[in-house]
Amino acid sequence: MADKSKAFTTRMFGMYRYLTGKFGREPSFYQTLRAGTSIGANIHEALQAQSKKDFVSKMSIALKEASETEYWLDALHTAGYLTEAQYKSIRADCAELNKMLIAIVRTASDLGSQ
Repeated sequence: MADKSKAFTTRMFGMYRYLTGKFGREPSFYQTLRAGTSIGANIHEALQAQSKKDFVSKMSIALKEASETEYWLDALHTAGYLTEAQYKSIRADCAELNKMLIAIVRTASDLGSQ
């Protein structure tokens, strides 16, 4: 999970460089970068959690950021900033992280309620 999120962060940096180089600086580009790189940062922080509650909290934040990133990627694609191929590739990586985070948060939350 940590390796996948770090690889996704690297992709987000590359996408941001590409978008700003081709279209200039748009607030939505930076917001997408912030949300997308926050996923890995929160996962990394969760792995150092001091309690199960802290772990679930950080992973839940990562999940929210993954959801927000999906929104921004969809918007960038709809607005014509990302080609179909670019969009499908990075969106698939984000969706994979999202699914993993959903499973982790559900499992960890269920363990805490037992």
